[in-house]
Amino acid sequence: MTGFEYAPAPESRSVVTLRDAYGLFIDGQFTDPVDGGSLKTVNPATEEVLAEVAVAGPADVDRAVSAARAAFAGVWSSLSASERGKYLYRIARILQERAREFAVLETLDNGKPIKESRDVDIPLAAAHFFYYAGWADKLDWAGLGPAPRPLGVAGQVIPWNFPMLMLAWKVAPALACGNTVVLKPAETTPLTALLFAEVCQQAGLPPGVVNILTGAGETGAAVVAHPGVDKVAFTGSTEVGKSIARAVAGSRKKVTLELGGKAANIVFDDAPIDQAVEGIVNGIFFNQGHVCCAGSRLLVQESVLDDVLARLRTRVATLRVGDPLDKNTDVGAINSAEQLARISALVEAGEAEGATRWSPACELPSSGYWFAPTVFTDVSPGHRIAREEIFGPVLSVLTFRTEEEAVAKANQTPYGLSAGIWTEKGSRILWLADRLKAGVVWANTFNRFDPASPFGGYKESGYGREGGRHGLAAYLQEAGL
Repeated sequence: MTGFEYAPAPESRSVVTLRDAYGLFIDGQFTDPVDGGSLKTVNPATEEVLAEVAVAGPADVDRAVSAARAAFAGVWSSLSASERGKYLYRIARILQERAREFAVLETLDNGKPIKESRDVDIPLAAAHFFYYAGWADKLDWAGLGPAPRPLGVAGQVIPWNFPMLMLAWKVAPALACGNTVVLKPAETTPLTALLFAEVCQQAGLPPGVVNILTGAGETGAAVVAHPGVDKVAFTGSTEVGKSIARAVAGSRKKVTLELGGKAANIVFDDAPIDQAVEGIVNGIFFNQGHVCCAGSRLLVQESVLDDVLARLRTRVATLRVGDPLDKNTDVGAINSAEQLARISALVEAGEAEGATRWSPACELPSSGYWFAPTVFTDVSPGHRIAREEIFGPVLSVLTFRTEEEAVAKANQTPYGLSAGIWTEKGSRILWLADRLKAGVVWANTFNRFDPASPFGGYKESGYGREGGRHGLAAYLQEAGL
């Protein structure tokens, strides 16, 4: 067929009603900040200002923590576990009913393709609430002995790469265990968290059980440091995670940190190459590479390097970069100008160090923040692009000869969040999985998540687990403590 013209398939924005300005969500109501200011949140694909959002100051954090403390000591504790579970079920069903609205708003505020928001983020967020709703009256089997108790007030700070999914990862287990929450969404992606506040109202959740404070890093730091917070949960950069660990050191606060990563995707010569290439593409270009467990280091056995690279370049050349609301888009916008600058600086460093850069021919939009899918070859383990988290659509390719060399190179990183193995040999998968220093190891797949499966890392990727039964332990203490 000749003369083919691309026909875009844009999702309508009409399902979303944006306010000009949003306040803070404290004690079940939207309210203006007492001592904070405001910030603008923009669409990274167009640089359009979407809304003005309140910034919570120290007095606002006090208000939110006090509301959460009162709810924890009062109405939330007075409910039976099964009644608390009903609220989580109700929230999950409302998320499903309003899924299209959430998906469009997530894409507008974050820049990720609508098919990812629609098919991954929002369904998984609802699934987490359904999953933990089932646990609410079964906490005796959580692994902490009979009648474990909630901790109290959970201060939670979430990132901009999966705004709604990270909210679900944090809020659902906290509520299931009987805690109350003060949540701080990311500065650049606050809108779905504020829409979730409306869901809490719609579900009839008692006031103070969930409080949402928008703002920048100072707001998050105030939540973490507040003496009324009993539990801190953070997902984000290793640098900020270290500062949080220092801030809570010496206190009685329970902490979980899910931080950066530099995952190795290891391809052996007996791997199903086409299947592996799909996993490689999903591992690094899903969500523009804005994934803490992204497979940003590709380790290929030398004997199949040329074949893998040829097929990989052919596949990457088919990726469509552009309007995130277009249902055909594969790679959307970079979340912010700051993140784009970081990606660009690290890519320039890779070229300066002698690695070979390749990107497919693609026309990037004239406005917004964009970066073409990029593959680096001739990379050595000492290069910055092989050591530092780029958090963008950039893949570094290294080679290995033996299983031992693959393990050594995969572990040659300060991070330890995830890894992927591609081979037909089950015994090899088990041998490697036992030796890879990663919290999650995928075999012949990548970026597969389930609410029942724990997720977390080692080393500079943080500590603690989210998801599954293990995710309950972070929000409970043994009876009598």
